[in-house]
Amino acid sequence: MLKIIIRLLSHPLSFLYGLVTTLRNYLYDANIFYTNKLPCKVISVGNITTGGSGKTPTVEFLALYLQSIGKNVGIVSRGYGRSSKHIKLVTDGFNKPNSWEQYGDEAFLLSQNLNSIPIVVGESKYKAGLKIVTEFDIDVIIIDDGFQHRSLHRDLDIVLINSKDTKRTHKLLPLGSLRERISGLKRADMIVYTKTNLYNNLNYLDDLLKNVNIEILNSILETKSMLIGKDKQEINQADLKLKNVYLLSAIGDNRGFKKTVKKIDVNIVGHSKFIDHFKFKTNHLKKAQKEAKRVGAKYIITTEKDLIKIPNVNLEIPIYALKTEMHFSPLSKLEDKIISLFI
Repeated sequence: MLKIIIRLLSHPLSFLYGLVTTLRNYLYDANIFYTNKLPCKVISVGNITTGGSGKTPTVEFLALYLQSIGKNVGIVSRGYGRSSKHIKLVTDGFNKPNSWEQYGDEAFLLSQNLNSIPIVVGESKYKAGLKIVTEFDIDVIIIDDGFQHRSLHRDLDIVLINSKDTKRTHKLLPLGSLRERISGLKRADMIVYTKTNLYNNLNYLDDLLKNVNIEILNSILETKSMLIGKDKQEINQADLKLKNVYLLSAIGDNRGFKKTVKKIDVNIVGHSKFIDHFKFKTNHLKKAQKEAKRVGAKYIITTEKDLIKIPNVNLEIPIYALKTEMHFSPLSKLEDKIISLFI
């Protein structure tokens, strides 16, 4: 009965949400709402749905590529789930934070994986961007999750669409996962279908976007050979082959995580799933450990983003995080688009 009531309420809420987001976009399109411009190039990595499209590994890829062509890079993130408020420097690129709580899991993870790149969190992407360009010599800022943040001008708008998306999920919140109407994609400069090696809905997406005159790329999510533990210890994928493993994840695409783990040739015997950005407590970890032990798991596998949030407790079953990276095709189109910003 409760599910029926929630479903009935979702329809008018979705309609109202659509009206609000459409009106907001109209006000920006009509220049009634203004955008602010930073004194450097700005690349936005965003999506049109809630979570799970692979923004963090894409931001990491772009940051490393921009560094490789000699650009000074900064990153701005909202810092979702952080305990702090206002604008906060996560790292100057050299001094790394020791815990994630004040910065959010995604910003903290980026700070650990990247060097010589300042990262700032703040609800206002413009004000956070100003802090970076004021304190550092910056050529380009990457905005993590910036597509709907229209108050900031961007020079390149990259929108990620998870290839698991279907007509059923492409409904406005809360009926589906859309943050705004699909027509909003006309603002994008480039669309990337992500995780195309995990899902097979490209016919739906191609049909959906057949009249959209925007560059479309594919990307796949691949695993690195080494998994990493809480204390930076490593284990090779080969050592896990055919072993019983239990999964623990709190991301936007838990199903995609399971599909990724399956590709490393292990025997998955269970999976504890939580909502994106979930903050683990000791009792959650103990419960997962107990269940993993009950089903005969030798290891618990989690995501990099979740590993940093796992409390420090004595573990009966070792926990390792699967490290992943994005690969784009055709890569040359993405590189050309970025290089053209600086010509």
